Amino acid sequence: MARLVLSECCGLAPLRLRAGRGAIAAPAPPAALSAAALPRGPAAAAIHRDWALRVSAPTRLASAVDEGDRRSAAPGGEEAAGGVFDPGAPPPFGLAEIRAAIPKHCWVKDPWRSMSYVLRDVVVVLGLAAAAARLDSWLVWPLYWAAQGTMFWALFVLGHDCGHGSFSNNPKLNSVVGHILHSSILVPYHGWRISHRTHHQNHGHVEKDESWHPLPERLYKSLDFMTKKLRFTMPFPLLAFPLYLFKRSPGKKGSHFNPSSELFQPNEKKDIITSTASWLAMVGLLAGLTFVMGPIQMLKLYAVPYLVFVAWLDMVTYLHHHGHEDKLPWYRGKEWSYLRGGLTTLDRDYGLINNIHHDIGTHVIHHLFPQIPHYHLIEATEAAKPVLGKYYKEPKKSGPLPLHLFGVLSESLKQDHYVSDTGDVIYYQTDKKMT
Repeated sequence: MARLVLSECCGLAPLRLRAGRGAIAAPAPPAALSAAALPRGPAAAAIHRDWALRVSAPTRLASAVDEGDRRSAAPGGEEAAGGVFDPGAPPPFGLAEIRAAIPKHCWVKDPWRSMSYVLRDVVVVLGLAAAAARLDSWLVWPLYWAAQGTMFWALFVLGHDCGHGSFSNNPKLNSVVGHILHSSILVPYHGWRISHRTHHQNHGHVEKDESWHPLPERLYKSLDFMTKKLRFTMPFPLLAFPLYLFKRSPGKKGSHFNPSSELFQPNEKKDIITSTASWLAMVGLLAGLTFVMGPIQMLKLYAVPYLVFVAWLDMVTYLHHHGHEDKLPWYRGKEWSYLRGGLTTLDRDYGLINNIHHDIGTHVIHHLFPQIPHYHLIEATEAAKPVLGKYYKEPKKSGPLPLHLFGVLSESLKQDHYVSDTGDVIYYQTDKKMT
């Protein structure tokens, strides 16, 4: 039951030119998305079997896809017949047009700048731990847990950038830094990198997406009431990530630690063995520190911040794809494309946390072009907005702390329960018994 209680957090699928619209299985509310995608099969494998996660659409491919998008878009592109914006309609632009709007320097990766963020975060993590251990006050520990858990999350984001190859152009540097950062917070670097690649490759696809994808109606209705309650009741969804690493998502098989898992290609076994060994080394280090310092001290210094980090990861990744005030479509079949799936992604404002977690909330452009370094995402997004038009959903402005997002998360868990088993452009539906 536990597998079905929690979803996961954190991939390119075949690029198909549109061939006419499929059935719409739920009312089309206001929001936005559209078409263009990437390669698959041996060609895609050749591109992506690298240390770094290379998901940016090749220019030569983007032009062909863009042309297909323009041919399939209805007159008026964004607008339905009545002049109302249709979030499930193909956009009147393609990936190449978005790419062309982004300044060239936004694509430049500066390894020294990237390493400066690593140094900053590591110094803060060590400083917080030293201060908390020295003060050892129950007035301080809750503040430490919140701050250190947030910094663990910041380390994760930098490791995530290593996996995408946006950290630097040096695959070995990306791999070494990524392993150190992710292993330190008990994340298997290559295992997670590869499953996250699958997420980017299939974002917005009902069946093929890897993370936080909807439950089909038939699967949802097969669950007992208590399982549903746990799956959609706080705080359980915020504890999903560790379970996901071992068991993957509901309806999917595989482990991020097993080199023979169906998550991975045969030529990726060495990578998975390396990452699993690094993860085990960190577990051994933590066990040794627990023996030296005592379990209570390690619980306070590491275990509680780890749970805060997990909650950050689950909340942020969930809200990247859920919770907009207007329902957003999910796709399957010929209606899905890399561009349309990517446009279902949402930007979020986290107030003062934006800088701390490396602007991961600026997520739409990241999903379309994950090779752009995080420190250029805001500028790239501003440059792309005129092209995206209504397909870009402006995030609600946050106060110093993003407390409003807890309400957004809660409302989404009350409303976004399942999607229809049929139809190629579909929307979340609500189980009235759960509200």
